[in-house]
Amino acid sequence: MHTTLVRPFRELGITDIASVGGKNASLGEMVRTLGPLGVAVPDGFATTADAYRAFLALNGLDHALRDLLAGLDLHDVTDLQRRGLAARQAILAAPLPEAFAAEITAAYAVLGADLPGGIDVAVRSSATAEDLPDASFAGQQETYLNVRGDAALLDAIRKCFASLYTDRAISYRTEHGYAHEAVALSVGVQRMVRSDLSGAGVIFTLDTESGHRGMVLVTAAWGLGENVVQGSVAPDEYLVFKPTLANGCRPIVRRELGSKEMRLIYDTGGSRAVRNVPVGPVDRARFVLTDDEVLSLARQAVTVEEHYTKIRGTPTPMDLEWAKDGRTGELFIVQARPETVQSQRTAAFSERWHLDGTGPVLLTGVAVGDRVATGPVRIVREVSELGTFRDGDVLVSARTDPDWEPVMRRAAAIVTDHGGRTCHAAIVSREIGLPAVVGTQTGTAELVDGTVVTVSCAEGAVGRVYAGKLEFGVDRTDLSHLARPRTKIMVNVGTPAEALRVSALPNDGVGLAREEFIIAGGIGIHPMALLDWHRLPDAAVKEAIHARTGGAADKPAYFVDRLAEGVALIAAAFHPKDVIVRLSDFKTNEYANLLGGKAYEPAEENPMIGFRGASRYTHPRYREGFAMECRALAKVRGEMGLTNLKVMVPFCRTPEEGQAVVEEMAKHGLVRGRDGLDVYVMCEIPANVILVDRFAEVFDGFSIGSNDLTQLILGVDRDSDTVAPLFDERNPAVLWAIRRAVQGAKEAGRKIGICGQAPSDYPEFAKFLVELGIDSISLNPDAVVKTTRQVLEVEAGLPPTATPA
Repeated sequence: MHTTLVRPFRELGITDIASVGGKNASLGEMVRTLGPLGVAVPDGFATTADAYRAFLALNGLDHALRDLLAGLDLHDVTDLQRRGLAARQAILAAPLPEAFAAEITAAYAVLGADLPGGIDVAVRSSATAEDLPDASFAGQQETYLNVRGDAALLDAIRKCFASLYTDRAISYRTEHGYAHEAVALSVGVQRMVRSDLSGAGVIFTLDTESGHRGMVLVTAAWGLGENVVQGSVAPDEYLVFKPTLANGCRPIVRRELGSKEMRLIYDTGGSRAVRNVPVGPVDRARFVLTDDEVLSLARQAVTVEEHYTKIRGTPTPMDLEWAKDGRTGELFIVQARPETVQSQRTAAFSERWHLDGTGPVLLTGVAVGDRVATGPVRIVREVSELGTFRDGDVLVSARTDPDWEPVMRRAAAIVTDHGGRTCHAAIVSREIGLPAVVGTQTGTAELVDGTVVTVSCAEGAVGRVYAGKLEFGVDRTDLSHLARPRTKIMVNVGTPAEALRVSALPNDGVGLAREEFIIAGGIGIHPMALLDWHRLPDAAVKEAIHARTGGAADKPAYFVDRLAEGVALIAAAFHPKDVIVRLSDFKTNEYANLLGGKAYEPAEENPMIGFRGASRYTHPRYREGFAMECRALAKVRGEMGLTNLKVMVPFCRTPEEGQAVVEEMAKHGLVRGRDGLDVYVMCEIPANVILVDRFAEVFDGFSIGSNDLTQLILGVDRDSDTVAPLFDERNPAVLWAIRRAVQGAKEAGRKIGICGQAPSDYPEFAKFLVELGIDSISLNPDAVVKTTRQVLEVEAGLPPTATPA
């Protein structure tokens, strides 16, 4: 069947956007071409733009709607609402042409021919513009789920037509300069996937916050997917790394368990087609998808992205919706469109927002974007209250939906009770460049109307709402003409949450990623307490650990998986560049502060030079804990395929101790030299300098830890306020030791870099290192651009023979 009014998906392709809109053209393209490649898309059909225009002409609505919207002032929200309602009512009161209705019911019968009892469908709007084939108008119109029967289907199609005149759609077209009469509506009718019996969600083929192109973000919640799209629930999140996924690996580099408070299901009575019901505690505490399902969805999404990249001739990250049929277990892609926010940004420009003040934290949630804004709180609970909103207010609501978009564009920032990073509020905030903190749970209850707050998304994955107006700033840097120095400029990465964003800086990899930051921030439990959990004598500690691990049955596996994900996210963010991860370097007092840790740590007068670093790894007190660390890193390199991960041993006092650690690592899958595994050692003890040639026989390279090296050469406790003025990495004795270490490493044919604080703080120190010919300098992120320029200047003044190799 191919008419000007109704067309099956299998007859459509991406060239039909002008006729059926971007959404339906995309569905047709996937049904026609991607099924053989493993992308499952439910079948269906689409009404055309010609059918919509014929409907308007038959009922004399084309001129009436144009006159109704003439002279509209978007700042008059009340008038916008009045005109929009009148337009929708006029369309809903008009009959569909008889021939058009007959073609719809015939196509519907064909679609459900294999189901004698009839078929339930999703009815989705797909707007288009006759002369603007690239205008998708995504998200502006309505979708209706669980539609069944001829009468219900025809009614839903008329409702979709009316949704072309929702307040947000009218506002969008007016703001973007599209004549209302130039835009038409196609309606997609698609077989429903019974995800009400399972789960659904959203997929992006890039990271939505940083724009990192190597990631696939999958979100999932129980029930039909509208709850995720609308931000009614906080979904589970999974991040998958594309390059090693393509090699057959299993690179799920991050999992976040969402609260998933509600489940959208079929309604069995009344006039509603779907309804929300509470999710029980067992389902809220477990992930919606298995690892195999996450990887399957990621592969399908990448296949879609690759196809659209080929037909468009340019890299095309995608925004998709998926659903799992609870009866058959099948996974389907139900929508796909190009991502339009992060993919449009240029990497040649660096923008870094920062808070310059501090104050009481009123709320926390998921940070969307990386900006900061201040303004008075305006709590909006219903659409009818939008008229009270003023430009520059901080919009606070339980959630947002597309009807709110005209007001959202006038906000300073957005705060919601519900939702995750793929909800409506998050997507619109990214599009218009607003900071948003979503999923706060209690924002509408705890914030007070009219009070001034600061909304900060500049502090990593956690967004914060502060009381009062705090000072903030933004540093903007044009990177398009920044050359790369011959001395490698690497980055110190504190936490996995900042890795994707920091990886956009000009860099040569990660010179220092600290395991202890991941253990403290992401796990918070002493490794030995997890190993001994079943026999812990303290019932309160045992219960606290059980709760912290989400009731995981295998506590050691919990540690391995969480540590592996944290390390993998950093390694993936910078892939294929080297990422050097330092094995855990807690001091005993810091280990003791972890949950369950006091029973395992000796009391030391000076933990700084006590039972730390390499001495722990083969000792009976910690050997089993170290084995878990090794298993985690082996998982990253093996199962996830991230062989750019290198390992560094901290605080190694003797070459013999270093050799014992290397041998212990090999027992647990980390074999030096296998698959390119380099094992480095921190050069932070005078013995490392004095015996640099001996340590070079055990390790592949060195990283100077200028903080500890300064402390031990000068005999200054760097944690002591009293003698703090004596602590100076530029002391001649420290400089002598660094010069000796660099020379010794070079003579032994080993790499040597520095990862301490000094090069970030002192330009003259960085100049000293470059003149020595050090291989790499690893810096804090905020010093990367500045120090890169300084290094380039120093290198320009060196004779060719003195320039680093």
